[in-house]
Amino acid sequence: MGMQSMPRIVKDLSAMPVRPHLLDYPRTVADFNWQATAPWLDGLPAGGINIAYEAVDRHLARGRGARTAIRWRGKDGSRRDLSFADLAQATNRFANALSALGVGPGERVFVLMGRLPELYMAVLGALKARCVVSPLFSAFGPEPIATRAEMGDARVMVTTPELYMRKVKGLRERLPGLRHVILVGGAQAVAAAAAGDPSVHDWHTLVDACSPDFTIAATDPESMALLHFTSGTTGRPKGAVHVHGAVLAHAVTGYYALDLHEDDVFWCTADPGWVTGTSYGIIAPLVQGVTIVVVEAEFDAATWYKVLARERVTVWYTAPTAIRMMMKLGTEALRGHDLSALRFMSSVGEPLNPEAVVWGQQAFGLPFHDNWWQTETGGIMIANFAALDILPGSMGKPLPGITAAIVRRTEGGGVQPVDTPDTDGELALKTPWPSMMRGYLHEDERYRKCFVDGWYLTGDLAHRDAQGYYWFVGRADDVIKSSGHLIGPFEVESALMEHPAVAEAAVIGIPDAMAGEVVKAFVALKPGFEAGEALRRELLGHARKRLGAAVAPKDIEFRLNLPKTRSGKIMRRLLKARELGLPEGDLSTLESDEKK
Repeated sequence: MGMQSMPRIVKDLSAMPVRPHLLDYPRTVADFNWQATAPWLDGLPAGGINIAYEAVDRHLARGRGARTAIRWRGKDGSRRDLSFADLAQATNRFANALSALGVGPGERVFVLMGRLPELYMAVLGALKARCVVSPLFSAFGPEPIATRAEMGDARVMVTTPELYMRKVKGLRERLPGLRHVILVGGAQAVAAAAAGDPSVHDWHTLVDACSPDFTIAATDPESMALLHFTSGTTGRPKGAVHVHGAVLAHAVTGYYALDLHEDDVFWCTADPGWVTGTSYGIIAPLVQGVTIVVVEAEFDAATWYKVLARERVTVWYTAPTAIRMMMKLGTEALRGHDLSALRFMSSVGEPLNPEAVVWGQQAFGLPFHDNWWQTETGGIMIANFAALDILPGSMGKPLPGITAAIVRRTEGGGVQPVDTPDTDGELALKTPWPSMMRGYLHEDERYRKCFVDGWYLTGDLAHRDAQGYYWFVGRADDVIKSSGHLIGPFEVESALMEHPAVAEAAVIGIPDAMAGEVVKAFVALKPGFEAGEALRRELLGHARKRLGAAVAPKDIEFRLNLPKTRSGKIMRRLLKARELGLPEGDLSTLESDEKK
């Protein structure tokens, strides 16, 4: 059964506990324009738009200050709840602390820590001070931190004593522009890390002493707010620039794509070091006035199920890697957990295999809704919506306000839209939209090359079916050309994942004298299955039956794990580089690296 022949998941609106926001998709799309949604934001009393004001302070002005903004759950079992009023005061104190240090608008504040409450205070407080925020994964090693801090001209680093001593202190000579380090932790640990260095500050001594009152100055919607680094295939990472005006897209997409309602309890499992963890782990839900759950601990299925049950999570946004790990454990782990509050589940990070969509229905009684976007787009562009049927394996349909197309590049350097359904081409988006990146830091030419004839070229290959659903084929540089066939790795990987032994799969093209390229698959198995020649042959036969001999893998290699980024994307290019002995490129976002 191919991806597009899997059973449609038909929605029954009468059975839904909450009426979805987007009921009439064609009419909403036809009537939508970005200017008309401007009243969704309050705007600053002083003028302009500031992300932190829309996410925090406006709720106080509307009498919602007592509502819980953040439910933080520590890995040691500790709990801390912050109301919008609490968050407003905490972020005001941090904004005042930055001013006291002489850190001004436009200067870069880097945040390097696990999911502690102070991370959220620092991000939003720095935005109030009109600084530029760049959140980093706490698991980064010294080199990725140094590269990003150099590129971004870091002025302030907010981190913990342990991370500072292990990863940052040795970089100080390399980062002469880093004037201040603010440490979050116990007094003794902070004092030991600071060791008399006046540029190293204790968060509690510095921030707690500041006033809880702060007036956000007028903020130009086009002023730089966020700097998100995304890994390139070669060389250094790219720094995508986003502005305060992007918050309008966060508001609209949170409302339509994630179907957020004011009384929801929302959990985005992404770390803010990844753009999803900032756009949808912080900004979009807080703008809607929604309570967000923040879990300090890393992924563990049993723990996650407890969180969903105990916190009565209603809307859950997670990643395909986590879903596949849950599938690997089976539905037994769900027993004993009351997940009756859960009403909407969504996924992003890489295409969601159709089996995972269907498994959600079996395990939770709800399907996972895949959506698609990039660091460069700043927000969700294509999604499966709460009220629309799901075609498992599809990315869904474009958001209201987003015009997507399948295009082919022409010899003259332009692009030509492809109107024939089910025809592969490059996915393109009509510019502009509010959360579109405004540049690649220090790389103007690279940025300009992303845009042709009023279209943003995503570098992703896809096709659109006759019903208007979009289907991911692969990154343009991942697509395999074999004996005249263009083979999308995602389709082959999904077919392999239909086999009960397969937990994860990744597919690359290997040079071949006759065919040009042939397909090779790397497979990680579920517990209870043993790698060996018999299973390899069984999987090859399964793939040929599903896909045909021209598309199916010619070889399968078993591995304990597949290399992934910290956001959960399988790094096919790394598998290919290692297979062919090519340069591995930028590995700064690599999380798992099991070469067996």
